[in-house]
Amino acid sequence: MSKEEDINKLIEKATKTAKDNKLDLSADEDLSIGIMNLISIEEHLFFTAQKTGKDEYYLLLKETREMRKGLLKEIVKDYEGEVWCISKHLLAASMRLMEVGTKELGKGNDQKAKELFSKAYDLYTMFWGINLKMLDGKGVDKKQVIKESVKENYLTAAVAPDEEKKPAFLSKMREALTKAIDCCKE
Repeated sequence: MSKEEDINKLIEKATKTAKDNKLDLSADEDLSIGIMNLISIEEHLFFTAQKTGKDEYYLLLKETREMRKGLLKEIVKDYEGEVWCISKHLLAASMRLMEVGTKELGKGNDQKAKELFSKAYDLYTMFWGINLKMLDGKGVDKKQVIKESVKENYLTAAVAPDEEKKPAFLSKMREALTKAIDCCKE
């Protein structure tokens, strides 16, 4: 199966999963960004409570956490193992890397910013891959993915460290989700 066929199967799967679960991916993408910000607010409320010694910030933290949990349930519907926590941490890490990338961009470190943005998007892609149930391997030639990953890891070792290559499955998932999820669809 070619890379394009694999990507098309992943796009079909993401689209079918969205329809089956009645997800509005553009709205859910916006919601996921809102959840990222709520996680960030939780962190800031914690640090503010610690720095000021004011317990009132813990009350706001509790309310913000409850709001975030309720909204996260709208996207993370059926989960196994630690998918709930993985999802929360993928969003949190993605948000933080975006923020650090933006700071690097402001300092004029464009290459560093692009690397951070790429990592942030990979984490965001993983979030959607997990929550759209794209990790079950159906429609993906696992032997081919392993073969490509081994080849890419070998090639990565031979190139400069800044020429990082993504694992084959992550690359395919990223491409599929980039095509399937569009926040600008009304």
